[in-house]
Amino acid sequence: MASGHEAHEATPGPQPRTGPPLTRALDREAAQARRLLAAGEWRPAPADSEAAAAVLARLTAPLPARRGASAGTLATDRDRRLQRLLRTTLHHLDAGAVSPRAAALLAAVARAFLPWHATPNPPGAAAAPRYGVPSVPPTEAGEALLRELVPLFASLASASPPGTVPLTPPAEPWQVRYAGRFRRHGRPAAGVWTAETVGCPACGARTGPWTVTCDWSRLSLGCPCGVVTDGHGLAFSEVWLLLPDL
Repeated sequence: MASGHEAHEATPGPQPRTGPPLTRALDREAAQARRLLAAGEWRPAPADSEAAAAVLARLTAPLPARRGASAGTLATDRDRRLQRLLRTTLHHLDAGAVSPRAAALLAAVARAFLPWHATPNPPGAAAAPRYGVPSVPPTEAGEALLRELVPLFASLASASPPGTVPLTPPAEPWQVRYAGRFRRHGRPAAGVWTAETVGCPACGARTGPWTVTCDWSRLSLGCPCGVVTDGHGLAFSEVWLLLPDL
């Protein structure tokens, strides 16, 4: 499959991530979104605008007003705001209601804020998703991204007033090879997670190397045995957040 993104070979297992947030995909998708909105080539559908409004609310959320708050409390409040932004982004990405263009942008935001997946409130269950993220996230760098993203998501949230005919340009597809496991997670109740390793429906292989192909409306896995499936049940984030910063 042709792709505008570079090919990568992803290695299995959690990858240590240190330093600033990963923003390669975010820089690309945000620049594209700004250009398309300014040119009138993207008039978001209601689902896109609703998702953008929800993310915008997290981007602009003030810190709690606390009297005599300690440095530790303030640090937790700052990280909790970024964690809520990540969770809201993932919720709308995985719900599958937004357009491919919006999904690509939401996924790029999620990649940048992945260091807050488990900080300050980690998932309690052993079956919950795990990612190789630093134990101390780069909070100041994450907050600096908020200032850049607020105008973009404000534009997305307000770009299509009632009566506007939506116009959504396609998102660029990509393909990457991943040697490792993909796990399908469920959350039947608060604090309760289930996890199942995805296998090839033909040969049963569970660790690839998978050829992952995605156009942001469908995600397929190709097994070395030659079988390609999109019936794996994986959410976008369960694949995207394990891959390199495409």
